Amino acid sequence: MTSLPAHLAHLTRRQFLGHQAGGLGTAALAALLGKELAAAPRGANGGQPEFPNSTPRAKHVIYLLQNGAPPHVDTFDYKPAMVEYRGQELPESIHKNQRLSTMTAGQKQKLVLPAFAPFRQHGQCGAWVCDFLPHTASIVDDITFIKSMHTTQVNHAPAITFFLTGAELPGRPSMGAWTNYGLGTESDELPGFVVMTSRDKEASCGQIFYDFYWGSGFLPTRFQGVKFRGSGDPVLYLSNPEGISREVRRGLLDDLARLNELKYAESGDPEIVTRIAQYEMAYKMQTSVPELTDFSTEPESVLKMYGPDVQRQGSFAYNCLMARRLVERGVRFVQCFHAGWDHHRNLSTQFEIQCRDTDQPSAALVQDLKQRGLLEDTLVIWGGEFGRTPFCQGDINDRKSLGRDHHPYCFTIWMAGGGVKAGFSYGASDDFAYNPAVNPVHVHDFQATVLHLLGIDHERLTYRFQGRDFRLTDIHGQVVREILA
Repeated sequence: MTSLPAHLAHLTRRQFLGHQAGGLGTAALAALLGKELAAAPRGANGGQPEFPNSTPRAKHVIYLLQNGAPPHVDTFDYKPAMVEYRGQELPESIHKNQRLSTMTAGQKQKLVLPAFAPFRQHGQCGAWVCDFLPHTASIVDDITFIKSMHTTQVNHAPAITFFLTGAELPGRPSMGAWTNYGLGTESDELPGFVVMTSRDKEASCGQIFYDFYWGSGFLPTRFQGVKFRGSGDPVLYLSNPEGISREVRRGLLDDLARLNELKYAESGDPEIVTRIAQYEMAYKMQTSVPELTDFSTEPESVLKMYGPDVQRQGSFAYNCLMARRLVERGVRFVQCFHAGWDHHRNLSTQFEIQCRDTDQPSAALVQDLKQRGLLEDTLVIWGGEFGRTPFCQGDINDRKSLGRDHHPYCFTIWMAGGGVKAGFSYGASDDFAYNPAVNPVHVHDFQATVLHLLGIDHERLTYRFQGRDFRLTDIHGQVVREILA
């Protein structure tokens, strides 16, 4: 009796069913890739036919993730009462001996350290904002602050992974991948999920941008984020080698696609579909990416709005303008990471630098989207993976070396456009900005709310893997309806 080939003997149930469908050969593949067919359904663009399952308020998301964790007590959570407690021990009734990182877990004193810079009220909503963030202060009437965010993780990588994937351990799909899987993309020539990274020039923050932050986990890999590099060609190998014309490249891809079709018909491996789709996307990006990255068509007033760093590829300002140009061209989810907020011992120097590097571009992005009529269906999110302690790390009397440790129990993020209220503040912390006092918002609540704004019921966006239906919010999450416009 002839044994099955090894690759068939180890097929998963999903691959086995795909193998049966593969008997139709090219016709079945065309149905999966139906993007090139005039009659292709909307879902063939990468999305699932049942989504959106409610009226979407947002079509696109731009997530400005501030890696390292901005100190909420120094940026948006104004606590004037802390001034009189400066240098005094934080009451145990407040900190409750909650778990902290190893950097201050053994610190004998938790001395209250009030806001590092002055605060002022701004806009018709009267929001309090640190003086180091004047540009964000100018747009407070367009944004919603959530001042009662809380999470479970006290270290960077697990906390970011939790925010983006709903789990502390790597391996789950990221929020962008879930969105790409559920809704697909509106763009024919760009990926549905794009990632860009930047960091402070001083390289003061040692945090690493792990690929699993934008990975697809157990979802097919065509839904993972495509990272645009900070120098040279945004994507490697987009340019044709010397002696290879675009016509020759097209012929090579057609021949390669045919070979892959034959392999797919034999094995039913869904990753072959991903491979063909990626080759096709790369071919289209050879034309779309040079146009995308050409800022010469931008008015000088727009470039000036984003700040002096906007022309430097790989800067946060450059990435913010790129984010606007990407959603303008139909990209569904854009994730901009910026590292440099990890102020354990350099709050007196690096905090102001981080504010200066990120404040103007963040505000410009919101203003730019608004004046182009894109803000109403683009959700902009700004925030870190947790906050920072209201007490001092290090010697409170040594201004040059003091800082703040990681603080997951209460912190602030803001959101703009895409169906959230404008000029609104939700939730509140206690008098020491340590714990939520009103309307706590968990990470899973945040994720459920983002999906809801995109027209997705977070409980229905699932994917069966290893015998279980997984979702971004695991078995938790409630939509924060109070912030919806």
